[in-house]
Amino acid sequence: MTTSFGAANSAIFIDPKLQIQSFNGLKPSGLIPVHKGVHGASVSSSNSSTIRAVSTPVKPETVVAPKRSKVEIFKEQSNFIRYPLNEEMVSDAPGINEAATQLIKFHGSYLQYNREERGAKSYSFMLRTKNPSGKVSNRLYLVMDDLADQFGIGTLRLTTRQTFQLHGVLKKDMKTVMGTIIRNMGSTLGACGDLNRNVLAPPAPLVRKDYLFAQETAENIAALLTPQSGFYYDVWVDGEQFMTAEPPEVVKARNDNSHGTNFPDSPEPIYGTQFLPRKFKIAVTVPTDNSVDIFTNDIGVVVVSDENGEPQGFNIYVGGGMGRTHRLESTFARMAEPIGYVPKEDILYAIKAIVVTQRENGRRDDRKYSRMKYLISSWGIEKFRSVVEEYYGRKFEPIRELPEWEFKSFLGWHEQGDGNLFCGLHVDSGRVKGVMKKTLREVIEKYNLDVRITANQNLILCDIRPAWKRQIGTMLAQGGLLEPRLVDPLNVTAMACPALPMCPLAITEAERGIPDLLKRVRTSFEKVGLKYNESIVIRVTGCPNGCARPYMAELGLVGDGPNSYQIWLGGTPNQTSLARCFLNKVKIQELEKVLEPLFYHWKRNRKARESFGDFSNRLGFEKLQEMVDKWDGIPKSSGKFNLKLFADKETYEAVDELAQLQNKTAHQLAMDIIRNYVAAEQNGKSIE
Repeated sequence: MTTSFGAANSAIFIDPKLQIQSFNGLKPSGLIPVHKGVHGASVSSSNSSTIRAVSTPVKPETVVAPKRSKVEIFKEQSNFIRYPLNEEMVSDAPGINEAATQLIKFHGSYLQYNREERGAKSYSFMLRTKNPSGKVSNRLYLVMDDLADQFGIGTLRLTTRQTFQLHGVLKKDMKTVMGTIIRNMGSTLGACGDLNRNVLAPPAPLVRKDYLFAQETAENIAALLTPQSGFYYDVWVDGEQFMTAEPPEVVKARNDNSHGTNFPDSPEPIYGTQFLPRKFKIAVTVPTDNSVDIFTNDIGVVVVSDENGEPQGFNIYVGGGMGRTHRLESTFARMAEPIGYVPKEDILYAIKAIVVTQRENGRRDDRKYSRMKYLISSWGIEKFRSVVEEYYGRKFEPIRELPEWEFKSFLGWHEQGDGNLFCGLHVDSGRVKGVMKKTLREVIEKYNLDVRITANQNLILCDIRPAWKRQIGTMLAQGGLLEPRLVDPLNVTAMACPALPMCPLAITEAERGIPDLLKRVRTSFEKVGLKYNESIVIRVTGCPNGCARPYMAELGLVGDGPNSYQIWLGGTPNQTSLARCFLNKVKIQELEKVLEPLFYHWKRNRKARESFGDFSNRLGFEKLQEMVDKWDGIPKSSGKFNLKLFADKETYEAVDELAQLQNKTAHQLAMDIIRNYVAAEQNGKSIE
């Protein structure tokens, strides 16, 4: 193992405002190097001593610099993401200036304020951790739990990229919070900003060669693409050195410059002063397991094993991404497509070559088009592959055939394969709060458990001895963390972004609105005769940026105005099909007018085992629109009471009367009563 020292590798500068290095491109890029002085003025790089008469000045050579976004200039002038953030964080102002607001993202934080409060803005910061494979040590979980209570809003949020988000941290507390995370073996470095974000991998702690190899690969990729210049430690822990052991193959791949990938002698050999044009997302998984939404990433990596289960190499997919802009059709969500296969010993070099191709050729003038998906869409996969191969130094092999994908939630109790168990827990929208938060801490602390965060905003408790199962199960149930069979199937696969009131990009509700939305969908299911165990994938975002990946859902709701959503249809349960926009500007109170006819016809006209997404794609939007337009309510002939629940009509009518008082159907109220009874019995309580 090779040892690296965070800030120990960083350069020491006297005045951060004067040490500015310019982005000069690399040899294959075709960019014209522009050498600038400390104030950005063009200067000659010639050492000629020729003297010219003052009366006959020679017109200086001029080079037209390419247009760049404001963020690119902030990065260039920042002394590797230090200035002016280092000064802004010690000022008396409650917030920070525009440049620092952009730069702090690289440190894993966003400046926010409560948009529902009137008067002066009350600024706070959201922190996002970086946890490759979703792994969280027992020590770090307990620290994050404490920080949420002491410096946050009392909740932890599990994200769709297997990390924590901590909301509501005041500026005066940021250094304390950041330092505490760092000193307890955590990090927020690179969780946001124009660089590689958290690397996903299947979270299950299965003792299987392919799963272990996928998780190890994710961690190595994360290490390879971690910033090296020490800016993070300089700002938050005064340059204190934190030793981390890196596998020698990571160090070797990072330092290798045999194909012109690196900035020689730079504190950031891969990123340079400008880092990447935009955010960059990578996921690793194994065949069949699409718990990480593999095709939504800039790079998707899939372990390929031989007939004995020994990992041999990787299929690589490129060009995925969810973000788009309303009313701008030139922006779009996109699924990753195959670029080729590489042997396992080459994976870090192939990843680095792809990242460098995006670094050198991705757009830096307009951030709406800066993601790698736009570069690939512009070039086509063949040209993109050929450029990557120049940096990689060899040809990609043909992609290997894989079995069908499936979504795996890992909820409930499972054997790890080493004699221990793990338990997957459903957490609505990833929000750990209240009694649930207290219960989780008690269990994790008492049994000294490590945890893993899933890409579906859930939590896995690891390394549970079989003798502990009963007691832990009882504690969890009492804290409201129910077994999967007691969770509504709609909730199991649903996701929502935080949206209002803190996200500055949100147009309407997501996390706060999804509980009621799911209840309304369940009611619509019951009205049209769909069974309780039937479900669809529902994802909701408050804006078109797609943090909850709504464009892969069977039913995606994307905020496009106050209490208004676009309706996206056509994703599939295993996240292998891109949804399309079906309707715009649907008011939240009008959803049933759209959903009920679609669910009704799906129930009656679907093929055997046909999902709602596949049904939507088979019929096409023209036919679906006709169904919505002609809808006049459920035909009376289908309005029967449910004989499977109610033995006689009188009982049904009595329950129905009570249900109406709670704005529920008879079936829904009966199911609520049954579920509550079962849960109470499991908790050891008696029903009075």
